[in-house]
Amino acid sequence: MLNHCTLVIATRNKGKTGEIKELLKDRALVIKDLDDFGPIPEIIEDGLTFEENAYKKASMTARMLGLPVLADDSGLVVEALDGAPGVLSARYAGPNATDQERCEKLLQEMAGRTNRKAAFECVISLAVPSGPALTYEGRCDGVITEAMAGEGGFGYDPIFYYPALDKTFAQMNLSEKNRISHRGKALMEMVTEFDKVLGWLQRHMPALERVGCQGPNQK
Repeated sequence: MLNHCTLVIATRNKGKTGEIKELLKDRALVIKDLDDFGPIPEIIEDGLTFEENAYKKASMTARMLGLPVLADDSGLVVEALDGAPGVLSARYAGPNATDQERCEKLLQEMAGRTNRKAAFECVISLAVPSGPALTYEGRCDGVITEAMAGEGGFGYDPIFYYPALDKTFAQMNLSEKNRISHRGKALMEMVTEFDKVLGWLQRHMPALERVGCQGPNQK
């Protein structure tokens, strides 16, 4: 049975779920994702911004499940491509493309370009079934490599190079990536005010008011 501290991540991407669970592991939460529930209608991400898509996913999923839901929308913004692929990052090489196919398409688009500056951007929305949401943002600047490097991560990680660590995202361990990534920064912004977040949830989720979400050291 789902308890009063359940938080649902609106994704079926196990790489994304793993990153978020790691960042929130010391918090009094039971974290689930969409694979822990029955069939849920797909939410079309047709917003023009990361914030629009994140809020739509979080709020609609919260209403369907009756639980607090955290959703992120993130993507790669490449300067030489006028900000592409941006909000279309996941569909850049077609709706059913693999991560490798997406990376290969982007490398083809970047062939011969000297300006390889890029950034990962992320917006996180934490919504409750009644509609209100909290929003957090994060960004990580880097460059697009000439070829894929690294076996870890997911998405465009093998072609996104972070100069300060001299590694692509795919060459980093989870701790390194969470410390500097766009998603890590957005989540840490939320974590630093987590007591306020729990208070906000208690005000907007009646079920929480009866028991309360206790901290790790509370009984």
